[in-house]
Amino acid sequence: MNNNVTMEKIVNLCKNRGIIFQGSEIYGGMGNTWDYGPIGVEIKNNIKKAWWKRFVQESENSFGVDAAILMNARVWDASGHTTSFSDPKMDCRECKTRHRADNLIENYCSKHKIDGIVPDKMSNEEMEVFINEHKIACPVCGKHNFTNIRQFKLMFETSRGVTDDNTDKIYLRPETAQGEFVNFLNVQRSMRAKIPFGIAQIGKAFRNEITPGNFIFRTIEFEQMEHQWFCKEGTDEKYYEEFKQKAFEFLTSIGFNSEHLRFKDHDKLAFYARAACDIQYLYPMGWQELNGIHNRTNHDLSHHQEFSGKNMLYMDPVTNEKYIPYVVEYSIGADRLMLAVLCEAYDEETLENGEVRTIMHLAPCLAPYKACVLPLMKKNHSEKAKELHKQLCKDFMCDYDESGSIGKRYRRQDEIGTPYCITIDEDTLEKGTVTIRERDSMEQVTIKAEDVKQYINDRIKY
Repeated sequence: MNNNVTMEKIVNLCKNRGIIFQGSEIYGGMGNTWDYGPIGVEIKNNIKKAWWKRFVQESENSFGVDAAILMNARVWDASGHTTSFSDPKMDCRECKTRHRADNLIENYCSKHKIDGIVPDKMSNEEMEVFINEHKIACPVCGKHNFTNIRQFKLMFETSRGVTDDNTDKIYLRPETAQGEFVNFLNVQRSMRAKIPFGIAQIGKAFRNEITPGNFIFRTIEFEQMEHQWFCKEGTDEKYYEEFKQKAFEFLTSIGFNSEHLRFKDHDKLAFYARAACDIQYLYPMGWQELNGIHNRTNHDLSHHQEFSGKNMLYMDPVTNEKYIPYVVEYSIGADRLMLAVLCEAYDEETLENGEVRTIMHLAPCLAPYKACVLPLMKKNHSEKAKELHKQLCKDFMCDYDESGSIGKRYRRQDEIGTPYCITIDEDTLEKGTVTIRERDSMEQVTIKAEDVKQYINDRIKY
């Protein structure tokens, strides 16, 4: 991440270059909702493809599912969400904004370098006392005039039924993990899976977040990429450590500087958990959670066995031993990872002529376009350029740009992270060669036009 990057610069770049737009913008927007534009949807899809390749395709004994968003309400009774999934919120009486009390305390302690204060371990009354004693101000208007803390439910409720007087309450899922847990028996049976094995999923989740979320860092609708590893008790600690390292290595493999990442153990564990930690990233607003790794023991399958009445026991085919597997969970938000990728890639470089170019150093596997074909002169070279562009589009996403000077076209591609620009000129017509310009170094090489596809494919592999 470049020291010049700010959230304002990222937001402006995203809007101007078709990466991310405000949700429902023509109607004044809707809080904490965002739409991915033509460039953004390609980057996000590439992030998901890279994650799936690493954690499913290349992972022995891991399987994917795509569970329904709407689930039987008893699922959320079993998971505990219907009784305990809420946030401590306070309203500012002056400007009418709403804030999480624990976040107010954490931000205050971070700003004033106060150690040893853990809001997760404080009661509502203790948090109120701390906020009042330290006169913590509203981050929007700067006044200290809050209501008492109230617990706000984070699950969206809806109903299923054909008439108003005959409906059942159901929920938009607040996490994707339960879809993996309730399909444990189905996957194990149909795939003849033996412990240890994993179930992975990428899918939408919904949380009634009211606190402003730093762009796409915290939103009410988001995508999760989750992997549940089912294993035997006694091996869980080993796999927990392995998934910590695997999660870290995945991030560095897609372009993250390891100095911008760190592990942070949870200060407070859920009563059923044996261990839990986050990988934090140094966002422009400071160190924040990027993903989590949790040793959930056998809590989830045990509770689903209790609430559903279905036997969740696994029988070892060799020893005939029966047990409920432990679970090591790895969870990362696609949108939160998208924001981190953009922040990590953003850079501003001063060139020899004094010009400043904005550049996104995206890993080639994440870049929205792998290449862009540029006719040097529209009148003379566009026909050949379009012919090459059509050929390359069969293998990877490729852009075409014939508007403006070649320098301006390079800059436009730099800003969206295109790793290679291919210029068609007189030599292409006379000798059959093209010039390929590399994004980061701006170095240029000349190769045969028929070799371009292989040249690009060799450099965008993940």
